[in-house]
Amino acid sequence: MASPVLTRLSTLDRYLPLWIFASMALGLGLGRAWPGLGAALDAVQVAGVSVPIAIGLLWMMYPVLAKVRYESIGRHAADTKLLGTSLFFNWVLGPLVMFALAWLFLPDLPEYRNGLILIGLARCIAMVLIWNTLACGSNEIAAVLVALNSVFQILTYSLLGYLFLVTVPGWMGAETAALDISMGDIAKSVGIFLGVPLFAGWYTRRSLVKRRGEAWYEGTFLPRIGPTALIGLLYTIVLMFAMQGNRIIETPWDVARVAVPLTLYFLVMFGLAFWSAKRLGFDYPTTASLSFTAAGNNFELAIAVAIGTFGITSGEALAAVVGPLIEVPVLVALVYVSLWAQRRYFPESVSASSGA
Repeated sequence: MASPVLTRLSTLDRYLPLWIFASMALGLGLGRAWPGLGAALDAVQVAGVSVPIAIGLLWMMYPVLAKVRYESIGRHAADTKLLGTSLFFNWVLGPLVMFALAWLFLPDLPEYRNGLILIGLARCIAMVLIWNTLACGSNEIAAVLVALNSVFQILTYSLLGYLFLVTVPGWMGAETAALDISMGDIAKSVGIFLGVPLFAGWYTRRSLVKRRGEAWYEGTFLPRIGPTALIGLLYTIVLMFAMQGNRIIETPWDVARVAVPLTLYFLVMFGLAFWSAKRLGFDYPTTASLSFTAAGNNFELAIAVAIGTFGITSGEALAAVVGPLIEVPVLVALVYVSLWAQRRYFPESVSASSGA
C-alpha cells in the first residue's frame, strides 16, 4: 500500500506554510524591535534592490535552477503535441486566467493585482517536480517541461510582464499611472534574478555531471544544495516582513482577498489541463506532468521581480509572498485529486504500476 502523500514529502516541504508563517512572525518582530532596520537594509543597493535582499533572491533561485535537466529538451523536441500543449497552458492560458481572476477579485487593489499577475507569468520550475513525483507522473517529461519553462521565462517574462501590467490595462481604459514602469525595468529584474542563477545552475550541472557523473550529481550534490533554496526564501520573507510588517497587520483582509483568486487559479488550471490532456489521448504519467506544470508557479521568480521592479515594501511584493503560502496546501490536495483521477480514468496505469 502506497504511503500517504504527506509522509512522502520531506520535513521542510511538508511544513512549508508553517515555516513561512514563522518567518513572517520573526520579520514582524524584528521590524518592531528595530524600526530603522528597513533604512539600514536599503543603504547599499544593486539594481534598485538592497544587497541583503538581493543575496536572498539569488540564493533561493540558484538551487532550483541547478536541478533542471536542460539537456532533456532535445530528447522530446519532436513531440510537438506534448510541447505545444504545455506551451499553450503555460504561456497563453495561464497568464490570461490569472489576469482575469486578479481583475475580477481585486479591481480596487492594483498593487496586489499586479503581484498576482507576476505570479501567473512565472511558470513553475521547482516544486512541480515534487508534486509530479507524488502523483506518479513522468519524471522525464516533467524535467523536459521544467527546462522548457526556464528557457521561455528568460525569453518572454519581461515582454509578457509589460503586456499584462501596462498595455492590456491601458486598452481596458484602466488607470495605469501607478504602473510607471518600463519593459526595461522588468527585463533588468529578470536578467539579474533569473538570468544569473539560470546560467549558474546550467553551468554547475554541465560541469559537475561531466566531472563526477550524473549519479553523483543527482544523488549527492542536489540533496545537499536543494534544501538551501527554502532557506533563501525564508530569509527573504523575514527581511520583507521586517520592512513592511505594520502594513500587513493593518490590512489582514486584503491579504485574505489575495488568497481567493490564487486558490481558484490553481484549481482551474489543473482541472483544464488534466481534462485536455485526457481528451488529447495522453497516458496518465504525461497527463499528470502536464497538469502540475500548468497549475504550479515559480513564486521565487515572482517575488524577485516584484521586489526588483516595485520595491520590497510594495503590495506587489507582499502578494507574491502569499503565493507559496497558498500553493503548497492546494497542490498537495491536487496530488490526491490526481491519484483519484488515475484510478477512475486511467485504470490500466494503476495496474501497470502495481505490477512493476
